[in-house]
Amino acid sequence: MGPLEFLLNLLLYLLGGYLLFNVGYLLFFSVLGHRRLPALPAAPANSPLRRMCVLMPAYRADAVIAATAPAAVAHAYAGPAHVQVIADGLRPATVHRLREQGAGVLEVAFERSTKGKALLAALNALPPHAHDVAVILDVDNEMAPGFLTQINQAFAAGYQVVQGHRTAKNLDSPFAVLDACNEEINNHIFRQGHASLGLSAALIGSGMAFEYDYLHRLLRTIGDTPGEDKELDFRTLQDGIKIAYLPTAYVFDEKIPNARVFANQRTRWLATQQEFLSKYFVEGLRQLGRGNVDFADKIGQSLLLPRVLLLGLLGGLLGLRLLGAAGPPAGFWLVLLAGTVGALLLALPARLYTWQVGKAALHLPVALGAMLRALLQIRQAKKSFMPTPHAPAGNSSPDLQ
Repeated sequence: MGPLEFLLNLLLYLLGGYLLFNVGYLLFFSVLGHRRLPALPAAPANSPLRRMCVLMPAYRADAVIAATAPAAVAHAYAGPAHVQVIADGLRPATVHRLREQGAGVLEVAFERSTKGKALLAALNALPPHAHDVAVILDVDNEMAPGFLTQINQAFAAGYQVVQGHRTAKNLDSPFAVLDACNEEINNHIFRQGHASLGLSAALIGSGMAFEYDYLHRLLRTIGDTPGEDKELDFRTLQDGIKIAYLPTAYVFDEKIPNARVFANQRTRWLATQQEFLSKYFVEGLRQLGRGNVDFADKIGQSLLLPRVLLLGLLGGLLGLRLLGAAGPPAGFWLVLLAGTVGALLLALPARLYTWQVGKAALHLPVALGAMLRALLQIRQAKKSFMPTPHAPAGNSSPDLQ
């Protein structure tokens, strides 16, 4: 064996070890996700109802917020609840209508818009001691009945940070179906699976709630990052605070319509993964030495490949090995590929085992192509705000968020 062939073999075996970590991690937590979550600790007797502030940042999303903000205002909750829209680029008529419908509206304008800046502006503007819990929703989110009640129960039980169960509210295109499956797989692996082991659930950016003053403190130094949910996630775990998961506290979320939006979302996701892995990797080792397993696990999550890319890479490596390429035997790649598929199927809820999902799976090669394009656009995501377009029913001109 020549030196070049030896080096190629070595690199492929190292790659195999990294991919084995990916598959093992997904499979382990997919299995754990089928365990029943421990019940929340009982709340103290006569515990007061928390004063809720529902924050809804809206970036040029007039048609969407016109439907979702009134729904949030109408949400039934026995305690005090205030809905606060942070209007970045909304039309004056929209702002006026929202105020008439009972929502508070704070108008903001930034040189570079980010969700974190919008949230901080709202908390700076609102009375400092008027609320106990801040609930964060995306502009297209709608809370299911009982959502705030379950959030209140979790805070009464002593939690400071809680993640609800975000789920799809539309399955009207193949990519919306794939996005819905991806959401539920994430819920199963990174929230249900982790919580069943006593680890913190991962934050997802919306449908989440924080102790009001604690969120304000976190946001004061969040900066310009477009990955505010990752920053909040890391810093909450760095503070040693456990993130609870409420699997039956549903928030309905609009799913993406096509490959272009999929690539846009994944570009942002890849950019934030890269940003926070480099920012917190050394801190992760330090926290592990201090016994902070949650923080170290978050570093492990940041090392994972996107699952579509993992499937494509394993399939490609298997094909190359069958054609006589160097590296681990074909059986190794086949086992990893089967393990990945098995982990995803275990994590997918039974209600999504449908013909509609099967047909949508035929678009996975298109999703892989979009993911490869996303890899080439990471630099752009770090330099500019890349909002997700929304196309409400009956509106052919998508809003942006």
